[in-house]
Amino acid sequence: MMSSGKLDKDSIKELAEILKDTDLSEIEYEANGVKIRVARQIMVAGFAAQSVQNVIQSSDAPAAQSNPSDLSKHPGVVKSPMVGTVYLSPEPGAPAFIKVGDSVSVGQNLLIIEAMKVLNPIKAPRSGVVKKILVRDAEPIEFDAPLLIIE
Repeated sequence: MMSSGKLDKDSIKELAEILKDTDLSEIEYEANGVKIRVARQIMVAGFAAQSVQNVIQSSDAPAAQSNPSDLSKHPGVVKSPMVGTVYLSPEPGAPAFIKVGDSVSVGQNLLIIEAMKVLNPIKAPRSGVVKKILVRDAEPIEFDAPLLIIE
């Protein structure tokens, strides 16, 4: 696919074709010190998943519409470190780890992202108050997507 550590357009096209043929959302290949990652935006009900996320004020309140691209630049945003499915509570039926208005400490569990059958706890990178939760329970999430706001 790649020769002597050089990146070429044919390699990218070949990976994109594999992505399309296998219906994967992303693929990564590394050889000879060159890494290629090809990803596509996942569509949900005819809209791009990252542009349809809702702001949830609490697990019981109705969702309020917001533009996540604006929130992704917020200084208190916590972004997803991986692609997966987000869970707001430790198990079905259990209370959420956090809700809007909660004070959190550095290292406190905020939510879980399941990726390849592994449950990955997402911990608070800083102390503060949860101002907004930008994802819904059991929602698919993309890498670097905004999850919540801590101020």
